Amino acid sequence: MTTFTDLGLPAPILQALAAEGYETPTPIQAGAIPHVLAGRDLLGIAQTGTGKTAAFSLPILGRLTLSADKPRPRACRVLILSPTRELASQIEANIIAYAKFLRVSTTLVFGGVPVGRQIRACAPGVDVVVATPGRLIDLLNQRALTLDEVGYFVLDEADRMLDLGFMRDIQKIVGLLPKKRQSLFFSATMPPAIAKLASSLLTNPVEVAVAPVSSTAERIRQSVIFCPTRDKQAMLHGLLADDTITRALVFTRTKHGADKVVKYLNASGFKADAIHGNKSQNNRERALAAFKSGASRLLVATDIAARGIDVDGVSHVINFDIPNISETYVHRIGRTARAGADGEAVSLCGEDERSFLRDIERLIRQKVPVIEGKPGSVSAPTQAEVPYRDPRAVRGRQGQGGKPQGQSHGGGENRSNGGRPGQNRQGQQQNGQRHGAEGAPRPSAGPSRPAAPAQHRPRPAAQGAGQGAERPRGDGRRAQQPR
Repeated sequence: MTTFTDLGLPAPILQALAAEGYETPTPIQAGAIPHVLAGRDLLGIAQTGTGKTAAFSLPILGRLTLSADKPRPRACRVLILSPTRELASQIEANIIAYAKFLRVSTTLVFGGVPVGRQIRACAPGVDVVVATPGRLIDLLNQRALTLDEVGYFVLDEADRMLDLGFMRDIQKIVGLLPKKRQSLFFSATMPPAIAKLASSLLTNPVEVAVAPVSSTAERIRQSVIFCPTRDKQAMLHGLLADDTITRALVFTRTKHGADKVVKYLNASGFKADAIHGNKSQNNRERALAAFKSGASRLLVATDIAARGIDVDGVSHVINFDIPNISETYVHRIGRTARAGADGEAVSLCGEDERSFLRDIERLIRQKVPVIEGKPGSVSAPTQAEVPYRDPRAVRGRQGQGGKPQGQSHGGGENRSNGGRPGQNRQGQQQNGQRHGAEGAPRPSAGPSRPAAPAQHRPRPAAQGAGQGAERPRGDGRRAQQPR
């Protein structure tokens, strides 16, 4: 078995790793560290949580020890770009721990906090700068920092950079870097735009690929509950009554949605905090600290804010909203089942999210088991208890709100109460099944009569107008992925 002592790292770094209790490198670390120590450019394909930070920071720190050079004022020797403030903070904290027995200075550069302190930190020169693109460009424009002396450049989470629209900023930053440098490029996925960017940044790189995005952790038990969107909050309330949920991350697609869920949970007696882009840095750090310490067992997050959160002991991931980008699902559920523990991922799938679920199932090459929404339990029943219902079959039988296709109450398509006070939804579905296969016309009330000639056919009654019109699809259309 490979250990860190086998990778050629300097003694002070090995001493720091021992102090942290680290002995065995992860696959991405074992594959990347020797090449980076040898001075090679590197293309790393790995998800968050696989140990990427140590994979690039340990060998870079090792190479810094080979030179006694110090950066000039307002200059840095290492530049690490991160897409989010949380991930940048985590990277810097890890580097400080790994450099415990080295004389290496670090500083953190990101938005949401006063810029003056960061300008002062960069003034004397710094060895390692960990930055988000926007604030870094602010400092460059103010001439508070120069990139002339950067010998090591790391672009982390490149696919997330693309999602957040940072490509122009990155291109501007790269244009200011010295041509002679060592570049390390990490991404969980490699869409064409990311592959093109990597080829422009790297010179004869070594490629190290670990944990393809289409794979999901074996220890994660996945399930989905089909429920109307308007019922999701009540369903979440029922799920959280389960005492086995000791620490849960709840994901929403939007910042507004995250705030709504937190407001509902707090009003229902569940302590929860939200973390998203509209929260101040202090609020985000407090919420994350409370979640890590166990003071709050629930953290509601958007994907952007949650990228880079690495918290042990997350027993459950709950997808309040199904992500419209399939790869995001894999990133989300990967927040649980860490460090050898088991975990569970439960998704609440609304009527307009079934196409997203089908895309996810194609990506992970498996069906996500369907469970009934029973308040107080998220335990997956056996196949005999709840047969799997293919979302496509469900979509074919039902329109929005669970009503059989082709039935309408006075033309009201989207009534919140199913069209009529006290209407039994199950009775609706049974009624729809009595009328035959999907799309079959309803039988006429009286005996059949021969059709009248076209010119003499009676006009349809007004109340029936539009009854046979095609209903809007209930599966939703795939939202365009941000670029």
